[in-house]
Amino acid sequence: MAEDLLLSANTVAAAAVFILGLIVAWDAFWLTRQRTDIPTLGELSNGGFAWQSEGPHEVIRQWGNLASMAAMIALPWALIGVSNTSYWYAIVWDTFLSLHIISLLIPKRYAITRTHLFADGQRYSWSRLRLTRRQPARRIMLLRQGWGIFGPLPLGGGKNDLSVARSRIETVLDSQSNWSQDGFQQSQEE
Repeated sequence: MAEDLLLSANTVAAAAVFILGLIVAWDAFWLTRQRTDIPTLGELSNGGFAWQSEGPHEVIRQWGNLASMAAMIALPWALIGVSNTSYWYAIVWDTFLSLHIISLLIPKRYAITRTHLFADGQRYSWSRLRLTRRQPARRIMLLRQGWGIFGPLPLGGGKNDLSVARSRIETVLDSQSNWSQDGFQQSQEE
């Protein structure tokens, strides 16, 4: 009777492949927006700054994700024989993961404005970001508030671009911190 309630290995594999396909499509959609959101590079008219990474910068930025993707490509092959799952699910899984790896390595555009950070085709409000205390040498590491350990947001790019970007980020975050403190002090005085 308990066996009747369990899903077949092929059903679970199909669901996993379908979810991975949605994730790859979602990421691809957002990556296509980066040229629309950031049409020009360098100094922006609103006082912001935009830059573009190159493939090697993205390898440095994404090294942890790339290592986990390699493990995820190999893992299904070890489980196919044990679970009696069709090998076609592993082939499609590996194809989707390979496409995802390619999307991780595509050069990205980033922009900093007074109100938002643009990265990976998405817009992040500065009120939801903070710089990590210890910064890695060849990228900028931000944390998304409320995400815990799942919230790192690394930014890639050349040394000069990252230097300018970090300076701008510190300025924006400091001005927001001062604004928050001033607003808090004014509300206490009233």
